[in-house]
Amino acid sequence: MKLLVIEDEEKTGHYLRKGLVESGFTVDLVHCGIDGRHFATTEFYDLVIMDVMLPDLDGWQVLKFMREGGNLTPVLFLTARDSIEDRVQGLDLGADDYLVKPFAFSELLARIRSLLRRGTGVNFHESITVEDLVIDINRRTVIRGDHPIKLTAREFTLLELLARRQGEVIPRSIITSQVWDMNFDGDANVVDVAIRRLRAKVDEGYPTRLIHTIRGMGYKLQASEQ
Repeated sequence: MKLLVIEDEEKTGHYLRKGLVESGFTVDLVHCGIDGRHFATTEFYDLVIMDVMLPDLDGWQVLKFMREGGNLTPVLFLTARDSIEDRVQGLDLGADDYLVKPFAFSELLARIRSLLRRGTGVNFHESITVEDLVIDINRRTVIRGDHPIKLTAREFTLLELLARRQGEVIPRSIITSQVWDMNFDGDANVVDVAIRRLRAKVDEGYPTRLIHTIRGMGYKLQASEQ
């Protein structure tokens, strides 16, 4: 699942992204309200996590802009502002939850899972199906035909990325930034190795290949090559 984190404190932001990526999420991180508003309203996310006090636009303004535009993506405020008035204001504007800093990362994960289970966002998908492959986003399970497929957290994130953009060729640079949160090194073969392992689990033994290599461009997940 794909999350947007809007946090102006760089250390906190990178801590959050690292922990969320290690927990199996795909994460975009921005550090100001204007960038947050842009990403939240032009990209697909299952959940937005943002601070209230942000440069340019505060979190309340970003949330108000989202809701007035009809964007119902769940929003979790993560902030040091702990007054009742602040919480009420955020909830009145359409926030779905409010967690006060400092916090335990385990509690943040629990709240994230709770919000995702509610499925309040218009773009929430419980599962993704490609041919006979079923990816259960909530339970983080994968089944092809009648056979469960056991994936690592990183493999699941990679497969989810391909599935959410099925039929689209995804360059290696996008895969590394979304799955490994790193800049692409043209000499690195990390993506190729990961794809090879994923393909062995998802495609091996089945008559129809779902993971395709587009030479010189990247990879895509599709029932049949066009």
